[in-house]
Amino acid sequence: MTRIRRAALTARGASLASHRDGRGAQLARRDEEEYREYLTEEQRSQLGCIARRMQRDWHHGLLRLVLAALMLTAASTAYAHPAPFSYLDVVFRNGGIDGTLVIHVIDAAHELGISPPERLLENAVAEEARERLGALLKPRLLLRGDRRLDLQWTSLEVLRDDAALRLKYWIPNENPGALALDANLFPYDPLHQTFINIYEDGALKQQLIFNADSKEYVYYAGTTQGALAVMRTFTASGIHHILIGPDHILFLVGLLLLGGRWTALLKIVSFFTIGHSVTLSLAALNLVTPPATIIEPAIALSIVFVGADNLVRGEGRDLRAWVALVFGLVHGFGFANVLREFGLPREALGWSLFSFNVGVEIGQIGIVLIVASLLEAVRRRSAFAGARVAMAGSVVVIAAGAYWFVERVFFPA
Repeated sequence: MTRIRRAALTARGASLASHRDGRGAQLARRDEEEYREYLTEEQRSQLGCIARRMQRDWHHGLLRLVLAALMLTAASTAYAHPAPFSYLDVVFRNGGIDGTLVIHVIDAAHELGISPPERLLENAVAEEARERLGALLKPRLLLRGDRRLDLQWTSLEVLRDDAALRLKYWIPNENPGALALDANLFPYDPLHQTFINIYEDGALKQQLIFNADSKEYVYYAGTTQGALAVMRTFTASGIHHILIGPDHILFLVGLLLLGGRWTALLKIVSFFTIGHSVTLSLAALNLVTPPATIIEPAIALSIVFVGADNLVRGEGRDLRAWVALVFGLVHGFGFANVLREFGLPREALGWSLFSFNVGVEIGQIGIVLIVASLLEAVRRRSAFAGARVAMAGSVVVIAAGAYWFVERVFFPA
């Protein structure tokens, strides 16, 4: 074959190598195979290098085009639909509360009916809209101590680089120990979120995120007023929980049915408190968190055990305080499940746990005083009647515990 023919085939092979997509790729591969046998070894090597380089350059060029298109699309989308966030700073200082609220101009313009939104980046337009914007946002931002706090907007600043507005506010002469917060600033956007930073004397204490579905959050300040607010709230919660928990009450009643001296009865309650305080703290700190599917049936079995022990124990040694301690460990995890739903303030974890346990103890002592007094009154009138009440009560305790066990194992809510 002449040199001219070989050169023509080489050129055609290189040309065909550039058609690597679709049918062109198939034709290129077929023609290359057909003519490759006529090429010298050096020409085959050159042809391969040219083909690989052109294929690589084509892929890289396509990748650059795709990335550029994505970046342009993202930039356009980001401008048209900014990240739906607002930012609120709450600062406790100088006997009052102050802070800032930063919102995007698109959100503000939507609520104010201003178009295009970029007009709000003009100082004159933003200042003119300040009162309307403040009046619109004020009822959507909840800050409450003993009562709803009155925000006073003090200034508005245009943040052109961020396409945002910064509003400053002040709440004078208010320093509540417990501050309830809620924020749903732009209901038209279900994805909107408000990020809240809480400061005390310049130190960041808490960070929160609110959206359309968020519930009210209570922040407890690290002051004497804050500690007192925690104690009031969680002591009442502990009393309430023990009084509305029939399983915990029945467990205590079962321990009291056989009576005894007041010191012995108070010892039973105290040991129960020690037991549940240990596991409640472990669960609240997320150190040990057994599932409710195990704890709730175990609480029911503890009730069955106490009732059965009353029937078979006879005149042996009184171990009810130790039974209360052991099963108190189980009941503590039950308390923790409820307390977790109620919500423990991270900034006042120790005070809240202590106060909740105090509340439970107060509730338990109240139950002991009522139940033990009634049982003692029956025994004084008739020892036989007192024994019959203890036996019948123990049977009821066993039946209720068995019912709860079956319900919680086989028919969980």
